Amino acid sequence: MDGADPDRWSLVAQDWSRLWGDLAAPAWDALLRASEAGAGARVLDVGCGSGDLLAHLEARGLRVAGVDPAPGMLAQARARLPGADLRPGDAESLTWGDGAFDLVTAVNALQFADDVDAALAELVRVTAPGGHVAVASWAEDSRNDLATIEAAVAAADGEESLPEGELRGAGGLEALLADAGLTLVEAGLVDTPWDAADDETLVRAVLLGEDDATIATTAPVVLAAAAPFRRTDGSYRLACAFRYAVARRPAPTRAAPAAPRA
Repeated sequence: MDGADPDRWSLVAQDWSRLWGDLAAPAWDALLRASEAGAGARVLDVGCGSGDLLAHLEARGLRVAGVDPAPGMLAQARARLPGADLRPGDAESLTWGDGAFDLVTAVNALQFADDVDAALAELVRVTAPGGHVAVASWAEDSRNDLATIEAAVAAADGEESLPEGELRGAGGLEALLADAGLTLVEAGLVDTPWDAADDETLVRAVLLGEDDATIATTAPVVLAAAAPFRRTDGSYRLACAFRYAVARRPAPTRAAPAAPRA
């Protein structure tokens, strides 16, 4: 599935939330802890999808807002967060004013922007001075069992796996935030294991967005590649990991008082 296609994300919004929505929960907790955002803090989630992170934050007393380009995803988010400020749009052109939020998050989102630097500049713009920008994304393929399965599917189709991208490796997110003029607070790697109850769940999750004919044809490839991760009860556990980084937008420095006239 094309990760940057809003229409396809809309079509799979409900299944995405059910199968993958809380995968990054350990990374969410790391972002929240490092940013020290507490009850009452204003938070914007860029690429909010079906609202899974926003629901997590709202339950902890934060005032939440979100933006996503996929109408179907926003519909899911609005259904679970009827009082939230949820808007359609892209990361590169946020419609909130300067310094509107204490915390701005982007989880598994920035890599889909047409211009990552422009998107990050917008995240910084809507962050209040002294506030935090917090980002997270999948770690490199070697830390994710899902990559093994995806590589097998690509090979069966006569294709190569998609390149990882700089943001997935060690230091990638930190460098991105530093280049935007932010002060790094914390960065790290968190395990985000994913479980599938049975063969059908695994296949549907891996082939999310594919039609029934493609799923039927490709299912044997998925199951063969996933065999090392199958448990004795027929369920699966895939080791997955996310990298995260949290940085502070510097507050403006106060000018020194003028020296008194003699």
